[in-house]
Amino acid sequence: MQRGPVPEADSQAIAEFLDALWAESGVAQATLESYRRDLEGYARWREGQGGGLAGADRAALFDYFAERTHAGYSPRSNSRLLSTLRAFYNHCVRRQVREDDPTALIDPPRLPRSLPKALSETDIDALLNAPDIDDAIGLRDRAMFELMYACGLRVSELCNLPSTGLNLRQGVLRVMGKGSKERMVPLGEEAQHWLQRYLTESRPKIAGKRALAPLFLEHSGEAPSRQRFWGLVKQYAAAAGIDPRRISPHGLRHSFATHLLNRGADLRALQLLLGHSSLSTTQIYTLVAREHLQKLHAKHHPRG
Repeated sequence: MQRGPVPEADSQAIAEFLDALWAESGVAQATLESYRRDLEGYARWREGQGGGLAGADRAALFDYFAERTHAGYSPRSNSRLLSTLRAFYNHCVRRQVREDDPTALIDPPRLPRSLPKALSETDIDALLNAPDIDDAIGLRDRAMFELMYACGLRVSELCNLPSTGLNLRQGVLRVMGKGSKERMVPLGEEAQHWLQRYLTESRPKIAGKRALAPLFLEHSGEAPSRQRFWGLVKQYAAAAGIDPRRISPHGLRHSFATHLLNRGADLRALQLLLGHSSLSTTQIYTLVAREHLQKLHAKHHPRG
């Protein structure tokens, strides 16, 4: 795909769209950056074809998606790009920059149904016990893992937690999720125990005399990044003897949801805990739970 600068007119159009999107919907910064990358990539391609974003028609979009597919981009990546382009051209029509939406009659690619990768409860115990809790960073890592599993947090939510979001006295966590949507999540006794130990024994050693806002800290004073957390997950999974192919950055979140459903949790309650805006997003976990029940039936039923 083309590289190089984005034409000035397209760059201005993208900036205006992103500003309007943030003002109207309050979408997360990571989502805005994803939209920017998608639109800038298409703008560069259009520049190579002798056109710009505003004048693109349906044929140009088909050509672009065909080239991306030939280059090896996945259906999921192309589906996300189509969503970005739909939002952009819908904005252009509303602002009367153009009369039609070239994405209107384009169907999204068919996506394979992928189930979340959840660990067994035995593997979760091994992963949680992997950090060295006699070390300040190890104790921090144990508290992070316990909290993510106890509350079903996204990685970004975990890493960006402010100290003010935690209320151990009431046993609740205030989480800022996607789209700047806030939710309250209850803490279990085990998570409260490890958070209290982290705040008492570990965080003061890491922070020193600095008044720092993030709940979880690196020695630099910054919160751990998503990439740093993924590195920790892989490190401790290896130490716990867990096949790295069976774990993902959201492994603890997926395990939280799956284990709750396996133990009879209500789907609507799970939706609130996970911070899903749509119940259909949560329902994919019922497939994981059903698969688990089918295996139990096949293993233990006399006619399984």
